[in-house]
Amino acid sequence: MQVMGNIIIPGCPDGCTVQDFKDILYNDEKSQATIDKYVRSIERLSKFLEGRDITKEMLIRYRDELLKTCMAQTVNGALSAINAYLDYCGMPGMKMRLLKVQRRSFLEESRELAKEDYKRLLNASRCRKDHRLYMILLTLGSTGIRISELRYITVEAAESGRAQIHLKGKNRTVILQKELCGRLKMYAEKRGIKKGYIFRTRSGRPMDRSNICHDMKKLSVEAKVEPCKVFPHNLRHLFARTFYEVEKNLAHLADVLGHSKIETTRIYIAASASTHEKILNKMQLII
Repeated sequence: MQVMGNIIIPGCPDGCTVQDFKDILYNDEKSQATIDKYVRSIERLSKFLEGRDITKEMLIRYRDELLKTCMAQTVNGALSAINAYLDYCGMPGMKMRLLKVQRRSFLEESRELAKEDYKRLLNASRCRKDHRLYMILLTLGSTGIRISELRYITVEAAESGRAQIHLKGKNRTVILQKELCGRLKMYAEKRGIKKGYIFRTRSGRPMDRSNICHDMKKLSVEAKVEPCKVFPHNLRHLFARTFYEVEKNLAHLADVLGHSKIETTRIYIAASASTHEKILNKMQLII
């Protein structure tokens, strides 16, 4: 049913609206991306139920339906959102177990953004004279920050050479290379930006993720890079792999990326499938 245009999952206690759940997530200082993802998951569950009461049996059926079309990691993301909503509704007994997913020891090249791809994207943005997109790519690629952290690249950060990142209740300092700082300051000066966000809209608000992703997809065609490889988070993966190739220090890389768990960092530096196969061939165990 709908109350004041807001979704209430049938079978949940009165007042457990999706809007109220969204407000709880905001008050818990979840990122906007996380909030949007959780809300979408609850709305999709509501469509699946089609007015039927939420039960453990229906939740298991929903999980099975997701498994038919989604990867295990995607299913776990949806289950995490639903479990959080059930906690909010005071229904912890309905929560579902996440699927056990073994970490892959290699990455598929079809999704891996190589350094050569990165250079082609930069060159293509130069050719189209899109200086803002060029600087965004350069900043994300050379710092390894998340797209949601781009707002912390300010004039003040460029002047000090340090960006103070405050996200998800954690604080870290990101070092900006001197050459990057010089380019950022020059970019800001040309646009009359004297303080605050360097990458901003005409109204002065920080750049929106969706606009950046859209521009990157269009650029991928001109750069002749597979569109499936071109999205902001892949620049973070490129930074991580390149950093690890130079230093071989996983713990330091975890700190640089702002990861609480080193297991998360391992995902970023997994070898490609072809590299994994070369290792297997060197073992010479097929006789």
